[in-house]
Amino acid sequence: MNDFWTDIYGQETIKEILTQLIVSSKIPHALLFTGIEGIGKDFTALKFAQTINTKLLDNVKSSEINKQLSNYSEPYIKYIFPLPRGKNETDSSGPTEKLSLEEVQSIQEEIKKKSVNPYYKISIPKASNIKISSIRDIKKFLSFEFSDVLYRIILISDAHLMNDTSQNALLKSLEEPPPGIIFILTTPYPALLRGTIRSRCWEINFKPLSNNDVKNILVKYFGIDLTSAEKIAVFSGGSIFNSMNLIEHNFEELLEKTIHILRYSFGRKYNSALDQFNPYLKENSTDAIKLIINMINIWLSDLQRFRFELNDYYYSEYKETLEKFNARFPYIQLKEIVSKFENLSTLINNNVNINLIILNIIYELSALTTPHN
Repeated sequence: MNDFWTDIYGQETIKEILTQLIVSSKIPHALLFTGIEGIGKDFTALKFAQTINTKLLDNVKSSEINKQLSNYSEPYIKYIFPLPRGKNETDSSGPTEKLSLEEVQSIQEEIKKKSVNPYYKISIPKASNIKISSIRDIKKFLSFEFSDVLYRIILISDAHLMNDTSQNALLKSLEEPPPGIIFILTTPYPALLRGTIRSRCWEINFKPLSNNDVKNILVKYFGIDLTSAEKIAVFSGGSIFNSMNLIEHNFEELLEKTIHILRYSFGRKYNSALDQFNPYLKENSTDAIKLIINMINIWLSDLQRFRFELNDYYYSEYKETLEKFNARFPYIQLKEIVSKFENLSTLINNNVNINLIILNIIYELSALTTPHN
């Protein structure tokens, strides 16, 4: 049984919990996997489905079922995720009925990528929520009688993207599922789910991955060279999603710009600091700006670690900069500024003027080194 878990990086506690559920034969009819994006929640759900379906079957049958589950093939597994809305689509339309042929093919390609790389994040343009039609389609899935497998799985990824109507529709299916059906919902934001849904699920919280696990996944599944993977993993926050975001926005360039922004802001060279942001402003790349805010916070965290004489630094290549800064400004209070930057990142999500946010970043950094501090 444990062979299924070996492909999953980290999450040792989760593996043990799920193993005990299987061994005890007391498998809940609904599970809720929570934790930040990019840590293997959907992959674990898939491996759980394979484990519970093959423990009593011969090798030939097990192999076939594993293949079907890995490909997210119905009627073995119902895989639900956000989809775009088609032209003239209504709530009574099927999930993909009003989509163009190109859109349907694109969705199929994304599922193929996910089946090959379990840590791949499905990305479909204009797919911002889980449709009510996708939830209603569960009834059709439940109506199938299929004796080849012990359990069939309904996997709802990014479950927080169901609106109230979709959540109400799901609740009806969750209340009295037929035998042999297991719902698995995955989300980084369980608070956005109705309490009535959460109360019907066995909630299991996943932890961020270790830097070593992130590095190994980047090398194995994304073909990132080892040296780059090691550097990116340190800034990933334990998330493959964050890692790929850093890679897509040119991690080395982000790192260099962050250092320049810090130096220019501390030196009150406001125009020079602003120039570092200009490429992202022209592209309206709020994601890149959020990444820079996070990397500034990490630098401030390193400064705090340096003060406490801790050894491991995110900015290990810039330790000399930390030493010089601390020697010149040993009494700067960091807790308040870190809180301010976290708030600025939130404001980006709330569509506050991005130029104003950037000016605040530069001002708050420069204020750290003004004489009155």
